[in-house]
Amino acid sequence: MDLEIKGVAASPRSQTQPFSGRKKPLKQGWTSESWAIQNPCSPVVPRLDLGSLVDSDDEEQNVIPENLPAPTGKYKLKYQQYKTEMKEGYKQYSQRNAEKTKSNITCQPFPRNKTEEKSVQGEEPIEDDLTTLDRKALLQQGYADNPYSALWSARKSDAEIVAAEKKKQTVAEQMMIDHLSRAVISDPEQNFTNGTRSPGTLPDPKMAPVGFRKRTLHETKIRTHSTLTENVLSNKLQFDGRIISRNGHDTCRELIGFFFTHDQSLTVYEYRQFGKNRTNVLPFIQKNIYSHQRGRRKGKQYQLGDFYIGANLTFLSSDHPSLPESVKENALLVLRITNVDQIALDSLRTASEEHGDDVTSQEANDRLVFKAIQDALKVKLHKRGVRILTGLGKYFRQLDKEGNGHLDKADFKQALKLFHLEVSEKDFESSWLILNDGGSDKVDYGEFKRAIIGEMNEYRKSFVRKAFMKLDFNKTGSVPIIDIRKCYCAKKHPQVISGHSTEEEIKSSFLETLKDARSKSDEVSYCEFEDYYEGLSVGIVDDEDFVNIVRTPWGI
Repeated sequence: MDLEIKGVAASPRSQTQPFSGRKKPLKQGWTSESWAIQNPCSPVVPRLDLGSLVDSDDEEQNVIPENLPAPTGKYKLKYQQYKTEMKEGYKQYSQRNAEKTKSNITCQPFPRNKTEEKSVQGEEPIEDDLTTLDRKALLQQGYADNPYSALWSARKSDAEIVAAEKKKQTVAEQMMIDHLSRAVISDPEQNFTNGTRSPGTLPDPKMAPVGFRKRTLHETKIRTHSTLTENVLSNKLQFDGRIISRNGHDTCRELIGFFFTHDQSLTVYEYRQFGKNRTNVLPFIQKNIYSHQRGRRKGKQYQLGDFYIGANLTFLSSDHPSLPESVKENALLVLRITNVDQIALDSLRTASEEHGDDVTSQEANDRLVFKAIQDALKVKLHKRGVRILTGLGKYFRQLDKEGNGHLDKADFKQALKLFHLEVSEKDFESSWLILNDGGSDKVDYGEFKRAIIGEMNEYRKSFVRKAFMKLDFNKTGSVPIIDIRKCYCAKKHPQVISGHSTEEEIKSSFLETLKDARSKSDEVSYCEFEDYYEGLSVGIVDDEDFVNIVRTPWGI
């Protein structure tokens, strides 16, 4: 059926022409002005000016509103502060780069002739045995050259410090509540006027059983063995810790401990966060007096000098039945101190007249043995750290058929030989005697690797843990490789910014080097993730450079 609206006939559907994208010319005898006269538009809708239409879609016009209000003094001040901060940040970055360049020139006065001189002397050039994986791993060091990362890092650090202090305050308050309330809350039956009841008399049958009575705060007549008060508990040293374990979930537990000087006791609490707002604080190690369970100080009671960053606290898992099952799988629980309240430590040392950690001559000699081996291996690991350490960790896990993390002396010798890590027989035997303090024929391979090769400091490890905890949102201890691909961002890599490489190329190089560390093809465990950054850390001197390398691609 044909319809006619305002004098214009509608053609049947069979005669409808598809839109061709071109503007059709007007009929003969008609112009735009005559058309407008015959078909006047409503005063509400403006008349369409066909001459102002632009055929090209690529042309863009930046139209600035005419009635835009002038910026206020507040925003002018903010803009000026931002501009000053950016200039200062770039200035500090330039100075730091200049110092690095100067130090490199000082250390290597003749870089062009270095390879030639070594060839003449019969030595193997350092760059010759770098593999493709080594060069791809070294690409990650480019994140340290971000000029604005220092300013951004400072702002993020301020927010993290505030959050960490709030967390510590929450744990300290819960600890005080737990230990002070035990001396106040008791059975209401004890609150009699006469204070005692003869043992032969029966309780009043009209009174409700003890389990059904209301337990309230009252003036108790019971005296505890140790009268804890707020003043006594305030003389404490607060420290942060982490579990040294192959289980990624246990390694990422947030632990905060307290050492009390009045009785030389300690306790450890675990801080748990569920989502953004829900938190929980639970005791992990009950308050008691403990002693060293391993090493040169085995059997000695913990003292104030035992608490410093990097120190290990050892406990027997059998003494703590409330520990998680994954932790109780190991006979020994090892806690590493990651941070200490330095102000409280100095104050307590002054009051107790203790100065520093009481290092024995045997412990000093042990440290010298390990340091000599580590210094000898640093040259080999300088630019090959990622490949060697990830491969070494994977090799150890393959040899560990029992799954308890312990290997014998022959396994360690074979591993060092396979990865071309040359350690003299004398140094190896000395280190084995130190590590094998229990007298058994096997040693934990994680402890062996940390002693022989060394490890990055706790400041660097804290950012590696933050990155992994961001990826492991299910807290399983391992991350699917798909999630790593999604979360890794290479937009701020200098080669991507300059156009020499694409984001996908940088991301693929990272995943390819990480692939060598994986025992499973579809996921990465915390140990494998840490081994990667442990190897990357060997060739980076400055802590802030390493922090930028971890922060930038993971957005932490």
